[in-house]
Amino acid sequence: MSETIEQTLQERGNRYGEFKGHARITQNIKRAMVDSPNWAGLSDDKKEALEMVAHKMGRILNGDPEYADSWHDIIGYSKLVEDELGK
Repeated sequence: MSETIEQTLQERGNRYGEFKGHARITQNIKRAMVDSPNWAGLSDDKKEALEMVAHKMGRILNGDPEYADSWHDIIGYSKLVEDELGK
């Protein structure tokens, strides 16, 4: 039987904390990134990787910092950019 959206949201909330808290933290990180001198010159893939890292950081800071998958995802987004730079 598939999970209901309510079940999914409950599980995510248990893992990552209240969504509004996560959103506040993540948006503050993103505002700092956009306000930096190099942001406008970054390619879309670099911006997206940094935004996804910010998203994962927000989850770590608002929820379960011991959840290894969040840290693993940060490594993955960084690796995608690193691989592209090596081409």
